[in-house]
Amino acid sequence: MSLWPGAQISDLSGQTIVVTGANSGIGFYAALEFARAGAEVVLACRSAERGGKALAEIEAAAPGRARLEMLDLADFASVHDFAARLKTRGGKIDILLNNAGVMAPPMRQTTAQDFELQLGVNFLGHFLLTALLLEQVMNAPAPRIIQVSSVAHRQGRMAWEDLQSERGYKAWNAYRQSKLAMLIFAQELARRSAKGGWGVLSLAAHPGIAATELVANGPGRNSLIARLQKLAAPFIQQPGDAGAWPLILAGIDPGAVQGGYYGPQGWQECRGRPGPGKIEPKAMDAEAGQRLWESAELLTGICLKPGP
Repeated sequence: MSLWPGAQISDLSGQTIVVTGANSGIGFYAALEFARAGAEVVLACRSAERGGKALAEIEAAAPGRARLEMLDLADFASVHDFAARLKTRGGKIDILLNNAGVMAPPMRQTTAQDFELQLGVNFLGHFLLTALLLEQVMNAPAPRIIQVSSVAHRQGRMAWEDLQSERGYKAWNAYRQSKLAMLIFAQELARRSAKGGWGVLSLAAHPGIAATELVANGPGRNSLIARLQKLAAPFIQQPGDAGAWPLILAGIDPGAVQGGYYGPQGWQECRGRPGPGKIEPKAMDAEAGQRLWESAELLTGICLKPGP
């Protein structure tokens, strides 16, 4: 693996970074580079087997810099347990990288709490996790929370009348909605942090079109869109490690500003070195941000704000 030309990661010793979905793909590559730079990286993974394999690879490159913790974002009980374990250990969290995701299962599936799987894992699980870890994040001197979105947010629409796709399920529409939700979440968190003086830098990033297991082995791999993407791969796709570059830049950019969004700089932001990403106006809408936030608090049963 290599970083983009001219990239430099300063010494991250003393920082604690939590990466969800760190067992493979862009989450793994981001975790690996953070560990190589000296950070203590928590690999938050659903599979003990795959997480253990990722841990072994990172240990080989950066001994003693990572540890594995089980986290299933499709089950709120698991999210609560994970957060409780981190709180028991105490300390701070400098970067919370909300990366794990599910892409386009052909049939509608649900989480343990009966939410549509993509909205439940990609957004609601991360909203709950952020709420539970916010105090530890705020213990850091210059904390960052990073949401992983997608170029798919451009075609996304928040189906407020049917967020859970109960009236009709279309796999890619549900995926686009979940990734638009992540970007709206990042922007609303930025507004609330700035207004409330929380001191948390809220950012987002997307990998472009990256060759990862989420695409190659995901449940939506046999869909028409996935097959067309495979045909176009030589022209628009980049390796999985390059897909991690915008996430890494979001974590280390000294010039980062509230609500910053990072993505590849090539054609249509599909590939290339990382830099500013293009945010659709619908993701910046403050009314949508407030509505999504309130909906998430209702669905997760938790208020995302500092204090008791």
